[in-house]
Amino acid sequence: MTTPSRRHSLWQRWGWLLWVLVIGLIYFWTINGLKFTGFQESASAVSKSILHGLVHPTWSYVYDGSGEDLVSLILQTLAIAFLGTIVSALISVPFAFWAARGPKERYFLRSGSGKVVLTLIRTFPEIVLAIMFIKAVGPGSYAGVLAVSVHSVGMLGKLFGEAIENMDRGSEEAIISAGGRSGQVFALATIPTIMPEFLSYTLYRFEIAVRSASILGMVGAGGIGTPMIFAIQTRDWSKVGIILLGIVVMVLLIDSLSEQLRKKLI
Repeated sequence: MTTPSRRHSLWQRWGWLLWVLVIGLIYFWTINGLKFTGFQESASAVSKSILHGLVHPTWSYVYDGSGEDLVSLILQTLAIAFLGTIVSALISVPFAFWAARGPKERYFLRSGSGKVVLTLIRTFPEIVLAIMFIKAVGPGSYAGVLAVSVHSVGMLGKLFGEAIENMDRGSEEAIISAGGRSGQVFALATIPTIMPEFLSYTLYRFEIAVRSASILGMVGAGGIGTPMIFAIQTRDWSKVGIILLGIVVMVLLIDSLSEQLRKKLI
């Protein structure tokens, strides 16, 4: 007769085979549903044109003083991401306290409803929000800022709420034991404790917003994405190459700067 410990040992030893089988069946099911019709006749010529354009970018597009050059539109993209992140960070704070479970909260009625609201906000992708706001306020940077702001509220609210739940409450208890009021506890203990994490999460979200703002222009929400989609549509691969190079440099610089700042905060 096989003992429970023996069965547990066999599962630890051979259980991975079951997972391999399950994952293999999922892959087979998904790949089997794909219908590959072959390469187009022009695939080779188009691929060579794309590669040649990416390797030989249009350097004259970097800056020409028109306001529609690479430098100007990258600055516009950064402005969209920065403003959207700042607005969302401010709006996310009350949502975070709403969604954060208190130390004495037995049931999750209050914090649970807050988490549901933040999840609903995160459900809408930024590009969908951008299309919706374009219909409401017209194309341009304003729609991009609104899209980044609303979507970031869902993400930052969740991260801020987790920071509040996991914070060290020793300073709060010390002020309470000394006879401090709730307002004093909040101003002198809660805010100073959670602020470094709030700033760190905001910087991290700004990194993501920069990438998102680069894409939102493809649907007309301003930034560097607008000329990139036009260049792709007209097959101006040299212009696509310089735009992609500019985006790569921008993202690398922002990531490096943000990482250094976050290391100093935490």
